[in-house]
Amino acid sequence: MLRPVLSLLPLFIAAALGLSACSAPEPGTNDSQNTATEAVAPVVARPPKQYAIEDFIDTVSVQGASFSPDDSRVMFSSNRSGIWNAYTMPVGGGEWTAVTQSTTDNVYAVGYFPNDARMLVTRDAGGNELNHLYVIEADGSERDLTPGDKLKAAFAGFNRAGDAFYVSSNERDPKFFDIYRYDAKTYARELAFENKDGYEPGEISDDGRYIALGRTRTTNDNDLYLFDRDAGKVAHLTPHQGDAQFGAQDFSPDGKFLYYTSNEGSEFMRLRRYDLAAGAHENVRSADWDITDVVFSHNGKFRVDMTNVDGATQVELFDVAGGNAVALPRLPAGELRNVRISRTEARMAFYVNGDRQPNDLYVLDFGRDQPVRLTTSLSARIDPGDLVDSSVVRFKARDGLAIPNILWKPHQAKAANKAPALLMVHGGPGGQTTRAYNYAAQYLANNGYVILGINNRGSSGYGKTFFAADDGKHGREPLWDCVDGKTYLQSLDYVDPDRIGIMGGSYGGYMTLAALAFQPDEFKVGVNIFGVSNWLRTLESIPPYWESFREALYQEIGNPATQRDFLIETSPLFHAGKITKPLMVLQGANDPRVIKPESDDIVAAVKKNGVPVEYVVFDDEGHGFTKKENQIRAYGEILKFLDTHLKGTKPAP
Repeated sequence: MLRPVLSLLPLFIAAALGLSACSAPEPGTNDSQNTATEAVAPVVARPPKQYAIEDFIDTVSVQGASFSPDDSRVMFSSNRSGIWNAYTMPVGGGEWTAVTQSTTDNVYAVGYFPNDARMLVTRDAGGNELNHLYVIEADGSERDLTPGDKLKAAFAGFNRAGDAFYVSSNERDPKFFDIYRYDAKTYARELAFENKDGYEPGEISDDGRYIALGRTRTTNDNDLYLFDRDAGKVAHLTPHQGDAQFGAQDFSPDGKFLYYTSNEGSEFMRLRRYDLAAGAHENVRSADWDITDVVFSHNGKFRVDMTNVDGATQVELFDVAGGNAVALPRLPAGELRNVRISRTEARMAFYVNGDRQPNDLYVLDFGRDQPVRLTTSLSARIDPGDLVDSSVVRFKARDGLAIPNILWKPHQAKAANKAPALLMVHGGPGGQTTRAYNYAAQYLANNGYVILGINNRGSSGYGKTFFAADDGKHGREPLWDCVDGKTYLQSLDYVDPDRIGIMGGSYGGYMTLAALAFQPDEFKVGVNIFGVSNWLRTLESIPPYWESFREALYQEIGNPATQRDFLIETSPLFHAGKITKPLMVLQGANDPRVIKPESDDIVAAVKKNGVPVEYVVFDDEGHGFTKKENQIRAYGEILKFLDTHLKGTKPAP
């Protein structure tokens, strides 16, 4: 969705699509007119076995990693039970121990306390995104550290000694987040930063003196500030001309620097640092793509840098003292991600992810040759050989702009056996379709659908000019990219040119509705997953805690007070009479971002056209379907809809 600072604004983000290593030309460098940089997946001699959605959902999802104080165990989150819960297991492998056993609301691991066996977890209620922070005591009992109604809270880090931690909360003012300091033993707290001016609190220094703050002007322009608790003052760190983005990353453990990323004077985010004593800025490193995340190990021995390389995450580990990259032992094939280094700096946890391999958790002891694999996530019922590899492809839009995409080609798709295709649009608007394991894309490809995950103009990861290219143009130029994506699909000899649909979640759902309403002859069907139908209502009903970036949102989409006619023009609901193709809509009843009336109204309006409309509502979900039983139902119904209205076959009972 949109971003508060950089790409973090939570508006309309669809389900994560994952990442995986690849190489491709820099955006805009391809000179071909239609096709480009298509990586051909390995040929499979036999036809793939087709799997039910239950087989794909049987795959276990795991995320996060926190080491126990003695480095003997690792804490993480998983949906193994069907609901997300927190677990621990030995670093050498073995049985999982459930920390939480929720059967209703998802619970996510935050981490261990640094000096004892207590743990922190977070959860909301039914997907309403009003998260609270809980401590799991040594005896297993649970305590809400952030009690209250209608507040939203998040963990913000421990101090260096581990005797205090910080929490962000909007309990004082629903519009803005304050920072509280908690005593790690008694849970007594004090207000560390009262946010009266609409900042977005970020990183906190190890000694608790400094708090990095962001302030958003537009989705392409923000500033970085520094609150000095000792002085009680806020300093503006990044005065600049023109559009530039700044994002606080981490304070160096020696207390000398604030590391941050910025694209000031550059298309891509570079790593810089601010000298806290001297008040000076200096460049640290740059890349030909966005450096997205930077974090130090506890004592500052290592620095982990992550770079978005054409839809894949590249992880580099640096020795801080020597300034050199650390040579890691041979690791499993796939993309390294989510690196966490223990406080002792003796071990590192990480995930490996690939097109045919969902996230699996590993632990590596520094100095050893091989990591220990802790999880095997892919369902035992699925043969990875039946899955497909994604590839990066580009086409030229009608105005010559190179549009990057991720393509999933079914094994059974051939010139002699042309396949139906789906254009899949990500959330955002400034999201990104990326490479990696994607159960939805794999499930549909396994059932014979070509999937083109488009990164239309306005997507992140391809430079700030490309990112800004959709501002004030929604329903027009980004949609035209989607139509040109359809033309690209029609150029592939294994795609049936008359059987191409469009599908997306959140902002991608809006694009689906916009395609059916504003380009009614282009796509044969549309699948809208909690997408915006009425921009006026959506912008007027945003949660109060989005207040700090309200104006940025208006600049990106439109201001309901001054651009009412434009928002009516670009809202599919007001043009629903033009929708003549079959439509499927899926919605979480508790969605705080795209509220249920958005879907109710478009369904009612399109039904008046005599068009086939299917509507699936999940009473216990929010902005995304996280429970396994709901995922099974959602994508099972999607496949039936597509088989009937796009593939033209009668689905199996």
